[in-house]
Amino acid sequence: MSHIRLAEFNSADPDRIRPLLTECLDVPRWADHVLTGRPYADLDTLLAHAPITLEPAEIHTAMAAHPRIGEKPATGTSRSEQSGVDDEDAKKFRAANVEYEERFGHVFLVCASGRSGAELLENLRGRLGNDPDTELRIAGEELVKIALLRLEKAVTA
Repeated sequence: MSHIRLAEFNSADPDRIRPLLTECLDVPRWADHVLTGRPYADLDTLLAHAPITLEPAEIHTAMAAHPRIGEKPATGTSRSEQSGVDDEDAKKFRAANVEYEERFGHVFLVCASGRSGAELLENLRGRLGNDPDTELRIAGEELVKIALLRLEKAVTA
C-alpha cells in the first residue's frame, strides 16, 4: 500500500489521491466523500470524517476485492490483516466459508486485524443466524472498519 503525509494528502490533486483511497476501499462514493472533506487538520479528523454507510451494490463490489478468511491472501495488506489465522484455523474456515457462502451468496467479511482465528471463526458462526439483509449491512460496516485501518496506515502525520 502506498503511503503519503497528511499535508500532501490535503493538497494533492484528487486524481493522485484516489488510487490510494481505492486501495483502502474500492467504493468511488467513499473516495469522493473523503476527498471532499479535505483539508483535514489532523489524522483523527480524517478518520472521524471517513466513515459512511455503504449501499448494497457498493458492498458487493467492494467484497469482490477481499479474499476469504483462511485463504492465503494475494496482497500484503490482506495477509497482515489475517495474520491471526494459522494453518489449523484455515482448515476450519474452508468448511465454514462454504456454509456461509451458501447461506448468503457472498464471502464472509470481517475486520480481522488483531483477532485470532478462533475469534474470527466464532464470529462467522454467530453471523450465520442473521437474515441476509442484516448480514449484508454488517459486511458493509466491516468493510468501512477495514478501510479506516488501511487509511490510518496509508496517511501519516
